[in-house]
Amino acid sequence: MKVIEDFEDFIEDFIKKESSAGIILIFVTILALILKNSPLSQWYYSFLHTPVEIRFGALQINKPLLLWINDGLMAIFFLLIGLEIKREVVEGHLSSWSQISLPGIAAIGGMAVPALVYISFNRGDSFAMAGWAIPTATDIAFALGILSLLGKRVPVSLKIFLMALAIIDDLGAIVIIALFYTAKLSAISMAVAGGTLLVLFAMNRLGVTRKAAYIIVGVALWVSVLKSGVHATLAGVALAFTIPSTCKDKEGNEFSLGKMIEHDLHHWVAFLILPLFAFANAGVDLRNISPTEMLSPVPIGITAGLFIGKQVGVLGFGWLAIRLKLASLPTDSNWMQFYGVCVLTGVGFTMSLFIDSLAFTDNQVYQYADKLAILIGSFLSGIMGYLILRWAKGP
Repeated sequence: MKVIEDFEDFIEDFIKKESSAGIILIFVTILALILKNSPLSQWYYSFLHTPVEIRFGALQINKPLLLWINDGLMAIFFLLIGLEIKREVVEGHLSSWSQISLPGIAAIGGMAVPALVYISFNRGDSFAMAGWAIPTATDIAFALGILSLLGKRVPVSLKIFLMALAIIDDLGAIVIIALFYTAKLSAISMAVAGGTLLVLFAMNRLGVTRKAAYIIVGVALWVSVLKSGVHATLAGVALAFTIPSTCKDKEGNEFSLGKMIEHDLHHWVAFLILPLFAFANAGVDLRNISPTEMLSPVPIGITAGLFIGKQVGVLGFGWLAIRLKLASLPTDSNWMQFYGVCVLTGVGFTMSLFIDSLAFTDNQVYQYADKLAILIGSFLSGIMGYLILRWAKGP
């Protein structure tokens, strides 16, 4: 019994650590790479392309498992992102100008400069230009995981800055996906999606506080968005913004339905959905990638965008905001520590892989060189950011 109790305590402590999600993502990424480049490659392919069908009368959704992960489970991830954004704007680290100014301005640079770096390598190639947004993302789980490994070497203010910047990055990714990665629209499905949104807003205004009600209507919203041509993950964001932040129970006590759902989803997203997404999308076939292909414009643009563009954009715009007195350097930190965190924003990983799957739907186009470039850019940013923060001395 003592052994079982000790093991349960270990598992509970492991789950509570910020670094745990990042460690699991690293593990499943390595596992996916091993499977893709081993005799088990065919099994890995067959697993991801297992047909999964749901039929309800005339309504039919028939997709391989890979698309259920990317379109279905990632909608739950974006629901969590939407809830986090809403909470931070209403009462958190994005609720005032003094709190949002530095991460907000730095995030703009962290999206604009990497995109410009990518475009500089791929201008003139209309197909390759579809990937301009790939290096603009930051993986919050990985980045915060790396910071947590450094313990008290990194002041809390810098962790808050990185978290706020990553959340704004996610908001930028949502806007980019909605505007630039939307297929031909279906008017009927869009009308149904609009109707379900109206129902959700009415539920909010009428004080509906049952999670099941929002989930049921949310599923209808997801199906209609999926069929509309807009990427289905955006349904998760739209649902999040309709869930009430403040409610009252039958006794008149206030509670937050949004926070409750966010709490319920957090472990599922961190320890199941994101690892499953990484496992499904990080399987890069290294056997067919030559050095020449890695030096072609798309991989170079992605790697340089993540490793160089991100740190230059975040640091440059952050420095400018501080110099213009629009913001101030995070408390108890210095410029070297701030620079280390700026480098960490180049860890794009899951969000970059997700945008890559929208930009280049056929893995054979670049023979996985685009995905390998994401892994290399993220790895370089993570290692360099860690070393800078490890060696940087406090103020």
